[in-house]
Amino acid sequence: MPMPLAQLEAYLREAFPDAEILVEDLAGDGDHYRARIVAPAFRGLPRVKQHQLVYAALKGRMGGELHALALETAAPPGV
Repeated sequence: MPMPLAQLEAYLREAFPDAEILVEDLAGDGDHYRARIVAPAFRGLPRVKQHQLVYAALKGRMGGELHALALETAAPPGV
């Protein structure tokens, strides 16, 4: 069963409460999403580690309920 957009956003907001998060359903099927996450938690981390934090926030649902997720992650500008 596909993951509803609201559920995906809830997982991300729970893990990154102070982040700017934008999620798009790319195909309208609940299986293919794009997420842009700008979070202080990513500051100083390489992109691979940033993505690992996002996958951890999805609690093992990647590849199951969630088929495809294109990620764009960044730390906010500043100190």
